[in-house]
Amino acid sequence: MFKKVLIANRGEIAVRVIRTCKTLGITTIGVYSEADADAPHVKMADEAYLIGGSRVVESYLNINKILEIAQHSEAEAIHPGYGLLSENADFSRRCEEAGLIFIGPSPQVISKMGSKIESRKAMEEVGVPVVPGITSPLADAEEAVEVADRIGYPVMLKASAGGGGIGMQVVHNGDEIRKAFAGNRKRATDFFGDGAMYIEKFVENPRHIEIQILADGFGNTVYLWERECSIQRRHQKVVEEAPSSFITDETRTKMGEAAVKAAKSIGYKNAGTIEFLVDEEQNFYFLEMNTRLQVEHPVTEEITGLDLVEKQLEIATGDSLKFSQEEVKREGHAIEVRIYAEDPKTFFPSPGKITKLELPTGPGIRHELAIHGQSSVTPFYDPMIAKLVVKGSNREEAINRLQDALADYHIEGIKTNIPMLQEVIAHPAFRSGDTTTDFVSKYLTSFSRNLPLL
Repeated sequence: MFKKVLIANRGEIAVRVIRTCKTLGITTIGVYSEADADAPHVKMADEAYLIGGSRVVESYLNINKILEIAQHSEAEAIHPGYGLLSENADFSRRCEEAGLIFIGPSPQVISKMGSKIESRKAMEEVGVPVVPGITSPLADAEEAVEVADRIGYPVMLKASAGGGGIGMQVVHNGDEIRKAFAGNRKRATDFFGDGAMYIEKFVENPRHIEIQILADGFGNTVYLWERECSIQRRHQKVVEEAPSSFITDETRTKMGEAAVKAAKSIGYKNAGTIEFLVDEEQNFYFLEMNTRLQVEHPVTEEITGLDLVEKQLEIATGDSLKFSQEEVKREGHAIEVRIYAEDPKTFFPSPGKITKLELPTGPGIRHELAIHGQSSVTPFYDPMIAKLVVKGSNREEAINRLQDALADYHIEGIKTNIPMLQEVIAHPAFRSGDTTTDFVSKYLTSFSRNLPLL
């Protein structure tokens, strides 16, 4: 096992990785920006180094500075967490060149799966179902109209390099495509430096269900069941749970086997997630692959009893998986909600100083925190400040525990999205499992109006 690992991230995921490293006796190296000088991950790390100004481009995206600190601190490996540099193929390559182990897949795999167009091609080649559409960038809006006319409306216009809903839009006719194309291409270029657009059939009333996989360097790949992430706002996940209450065991197995086939076909190594759209008839279609740890990984840990960060570290150090697919257990039901420093009505960020923080306690409650009682939430980073995870022996018990926990979760000094989460959990449609991706717009009209455009 490694002796020293640098965590090239911040917030709750940096805390999460540090926690497992400490359990394994690994010395942790933290990095921080000027705005994060008093952040929890800085205090938890065995060593911590300032890497630059408050903006991410000055600090957490500064590859040269991160590698310089890794060499100075004599780190053996770098854990990228999620977001930031976690799916940056150049960063992975630079780590290799510097003699550091990147705790994740190879730069070639990251590059291939980071493009929605290239990943779609790869899945088609091995027979993993994909949504009808195209696998080459669109030249212009008129080509998009031609494709849409051929595969049928509605369609989803998507940025190839996109994420978080940026550059995505559902369109219902040619006029809408013509109006949307240039704006979405510009947003994709501004956010990702890549304006390539493609188009695919829009699956109506879908579920968003993803399969967690682990793959070692010896050809062993397993799936760790599924997570349902259908409750979203502007294509960004709000509530995640495992297992899904919708799919059958037959579909579950087929999706898991498809995910393993996908991972093996590209020579995947480490933890990753294959995301699918599932229609009302339980047909499933490849959506994308996330070549990193997911925000929602704790619900998988809760039902399997596995520490995914520990498994990442073991695989990266050269160990093989110590269990087979048949030995992957599934026990109970887990739900995660993301707590954001946001105005619950407009969803605009709510920076400021936290003056009071009271966390719920009790059976089956787990917290992943980026804050403490006197933290300041800055405007420089993603406004997610915590994750609340609950587990029950079944879905009903998990929902009841989550409802009680949210009622006992108190943050003062800033606004949060907790009122929205409470409405989601209390809604009859959620309790019955009617959680298609239009849940927020369909049922929570008080929270879905006046949302800022991405």
